[in-house]
Amino acid sequence: MGTMNIPQHVAIILDGNGRWAKSKGMPRNYGHAQGSKNVERICEDAWRMGIKYLTVYAFSTENWNRPKDEVDALMKLLRNYMKTCLKTAAKNDMKVRVIGDITRLDEDIRSRILELEEATKNNGGLNFQIAINYGSRDEIIRAVRMLARDCVDGKVVPEQIDEQVLERYLDTHDIPDPDLLIRTSGELRLSNYLLWQLAYTEFYFTDVPWPDFTKEELTRAIEQYNARDRRYGGVKEE
Repeated sequence: MGTMNIPQHVAIILDGNGRWAKSKGMPRNYGHAQGSKNVERICEDAWRMGIKYLTVYAFSTENWNRPKDEVDALMKLLRNYMKTCLKTAAKNDMKVRVIGDITRLDEDIRSRILELEEATKNNGGLNFQIAINYGSRDEIIRAVRMLARDCVDGKVVPEQIDEQVLERYLDTHDIPDPDLLIRTSGELRLSNYLLWQLAYTEFYFTDVPWPDFTKEELTRAIEQYNARDRRYGGVKEE
């Protein structure tokens, strides 16, 4: 890939599974299943390319509003995915973390998540974050509640609260902010994803639906990323 600058952390909004399936005359859930297979492929591709962190949006706090059979199917898929992920993580030395409010999930999914995090916490390969029942505003509110409790308990002095302090209470603590955000399937919005963390991230939007998003597409996104000039609000010296 030549001397391309590879982003350390890529975040992806996996969009278009349902529409992709319908375009093939298949049920939406078929699209979700294919999309989840693609996550595994892209994890391997990303790591081979030199990406260290990959964060994917699997299920948002708003996704509960979908039809019940689709939500049930997504939950079943998550259950299976946790099992597969345990195997893949062992094979690829991947460290998995789930971000989001897992208290709303069924007990068995919660225990699978904790098992997966525990089993992979010392792995040295790709840092793979899965956002499940995640919403950025929800994350920030949960963080503020914990921080407020610590202020009441005298552990934190309000005057000392800065970005670093607040970040310790976010689901993404100890994870560097994304360098590149990719959203598939032609939607041009953030959908309540990583609002704090994406403050200086480069955005890349593609019409390709997630099940068709390949290593070539990822390379294209990184090429675009390389064409951008990241100044973090400053000005480059002439």
